Amino acid sequence: MLFAIHALDRTGALPTRLANYDAHKAFLSDTSRFGVKIVMPGPLVSDDGQAMIGSLFLIEAPGRAEVEAFNRADPFAAAGIWDKVTITGFLRRQG
Repeated sequence: MLFAIHALDRTGALPTRLANYDAHKAFLSDTSRFGVKIVMPGPLVSDDGQAMIGSLFLIEAPGRAEVEAFNRADPFAAAGIWDKVTITGFLRRQG
């Protein structure tokens, strides 16, 4: 099943985001221990495209529990970057 993780940064989190970026990137390079596969990751940006304001992931996983465990283990989560995280099931359509 596919799941979308939509995570919005807390106010003023950009310096912490940048300081933890390498650890976050390394974490994303191998998700096998969680039993999930990243289909599409990337930062959410402000309307002008200049500032990173969150993260969006499309994850393939057996169930929600695996996605939650994966998300909790992300260095960005441990650093307290995200203010609000929403995980929802996703149905891929043609296109």
